[in-house]
Amino acid sequence: MSLVGIHDHHEGRAEEVARERGLTVLSGPEEVARRAQAVVIATPTSSHGALSRFFLERGLDVLVEKPITEEVSAATALVDLARERRRVLGVGHVERYNPAVAAVLARVPEPVFIEGHRLGLFAPRSLDVDVVLDLMIHDLQIVTDLVRRPVREIRAAGMPVVTSKIDIANARIEFEGGCVANLTASRVSSERMRKLRVFGRSLYCSVDMHERSVQAFALGDGSGPSRIVPVAVPVEPGDPLARELSDFVAAVRERRAPLVSGEVGRDALILAERVREAIAEHRGRSGGERS
Repeated sequence: MSLVGIHDHHEGRAEEVARERGLTVLSGPEEVARRAQAVVIATPTSSHGALSRFFLERGLDVLVEKPITEEVSAATALVDLARERRRVLGVGHVERYNPAVAAVLARVPEPVFIEGHRLGLFAPRSLDVDVVLDLMIHDLQIVTDLVRRPVREIRAAGMPVVTSKIDIANARIEFEGGCVANLTASRVSSERMRKLRVFGRSLYCSVDMHERSVQAFALGDGSGPSRIVPVAVPVEPGDPLARELSDFVAAVRERRAPLVSGEVGRDALILAERVREAIAEHRGRSGGERS
């Protein structure tokens, strides 16, 4: 497969990228659909549903940036359409392709407690959605893959800070079987942090997703007093975005689902919506207004 071109509705941006990469500027979605077999959609969330449907209906395979859509019903419609047209539908949960995350997923099959912090500086981007859909949804998707059990209960709180939407949020998610995930996301922090701590029955892993590194510790071998000992966890080198795009290209060639399929993206959105509802309930009880 080869890259046939780029389209961007911002005047001059497509031309700039095209010059840098030696690409053709495509005039609009119609020309993209005529020229391409597959498309990557990296646009504001509010346009994900309409653009994905446009290309799926014209026979293209689609990789759409996360979240798959704003509404669960629209996400389900895309999943059904892709299945009906036998098209590949992937969702850009790029953190799932982080090699440090992959290393921990392979080593902690039954986590009992998970703690996540995803903090970012305020930036005038992705402000069409709240922090749950902007940032927390990454960790919601990863936690779902780690636990692989139904959700029993969600408690959450959040508030707007510099926008009219929720800018900082915390969610406590209890799963069937007892595992609890405590996740915090903020887009108004003074520092950047992307960390996930995963506690298993005999292994603890601390994942720094920014550094793509893992620190792990296990109980001793039982020959003496209980003690915590470090465990080496090798992390394969690789850029998450490059791995995501390579997986999508391979899925198109092999006619299979990518690692983060439309169904996976839809399920992450369902969990995110439950967190948002829990935040709204908490704000209602405390006298805050829903954003």
